[in-house]
Amino acid sequence: MSATRVFVARLAGCGVFDPAGDRVGKVIDVLVAYRKSGSPRATGMLIEITGRRRVFVPIARVTSIAPGQVITNGLVDLRRFTQRGQEVRVIAEMLGRKVSLKDGSGQGTIEDLAIELNERKDWIVSDLFLRRPKTTSTPFGRGATLFIEWDDAIEEGRTAESQSAEQLIATYSDMLPADLASALMDLPEERMIEVAEELDDERLADVLEELPEEEQIEIVQDLDDERAAEVLDLMQPDDAADLMQNLPGDRAEAILDLMDEEEADDIRRLMQFDEFTAGGLMTTEPVICSADATVAEAMALIRRKEVAPALAASVFVTLPPHETVTGRYLGMVHFQRLLRYPPHERLGTILDIDVEPVTAETHISKIHRTLANYNLVALPVIDSEHHLIGVVTVDDVLDHLLPDDWRTEDVEESHD
Repeated sequence: MSATRVFVARLAGCGVFDPAGDRVGKVIDVLVAYRKSGSPRATGMLIEITGRRRVFVPIARVTSIAPGQVITNGLVDLRRFTQRGQEVRVIAEMLGRKVSLKDGSGQGTIEDLAIELNERKDWIVSDLFLRRPKTTSTPFGRGATLFIEWDDAIEEGRTAESQSAEQLIATYSDMLPADLASALMDLPEERMIEVAEELDDERLADVLEELPEEEQIEIVQDLDDERAAEVLDLMQPDDAADLMQNLPGDRAEAILDLMDEEEADDIRRLMQFDEFTAGGLMTTEPVICSADATVAEAMALIRRKEVAPALAASVFVTLPPHETVTGRYLGMVHFQRLLRYPPHERLGTILDIDVEPVTAETHISKIHRTLANYNLVALPVIDSEHHLIGVVTVDDVLDHLLPDDWRTEDVEESHD
């Protein structure tokens, strides 16, 4: 049964389907336009389709809104979404704004708003869900909540800056880092920086790894040196090194001086290599074991939450020491091979020694052919003395092979 009144924040992430029941994408936001009189009218939805492309679906093409799903008439304009001047995104721009109550009883912050289908078949903003400011008598440290009609409120301002970053972050809390990065890129530059600065260090590190170079620099340039050092400490060394190479030299060095010494040494080492070589692409934090380690011990290491999927695909076996730069490289074991042997089996007996490691100077053109030819996810990188110094993973190679604008796709930026 189709609803005639829905709260917008609850639509975020809902599936969008065509009349045949096939999934088209998911809801990212709802757009409304202010009018000379009366409450704002919903103009459409911003949805994400295959390939993370954001497109606009006019509200007239939405035939039904039900719990957890939105049904369209099947006509989706595949041109990339661009926001018109008179339109406002509810989740990205309105949630978190402050309003005053017309009855003079004070202010509240918008935590959600409802759109309702009127007799003219227009979806209009009908109600606001507000939270009052915190008071000393407020239990549990949060203000009281209330529902009011749109006409009973006076907005304090209509700029994106008037929305609290905390509210927007709460709305995006369940997003994967790549999706959050895409959402940030949709925001105006100042707003993007404001929201990024409010993320906790670990979340910001994950998001920076997914952002294009230009946006990375804009955000890091706005952080103080100590915060930048904390965030870069949490990034994969290869991603951190790429970012640091694009900062002014004195700023990069100041940040490195504040970082964990071991992490800073890894980044400095990576910054010495050309961007399109194995040394410039590799990460210095693969999963490394001794030949005497058991299958059970190796499996425990790759199960760790902090190990990226591409790095968890293989265990690299060396002589001591077992941190890069390691002892002599002996071979690797893919996780599928680990699954085929009993827990007590020693890694030294099941090594794959057929995969030829590359050197730090190996060009990316040879690396991607090697990964493709042997169906590899990761490739060991050694120095002149056959010590393991890092690993190139397929995701790092893809980032360099795809065009610079792959995250946004070079398509017409408009909608009807």
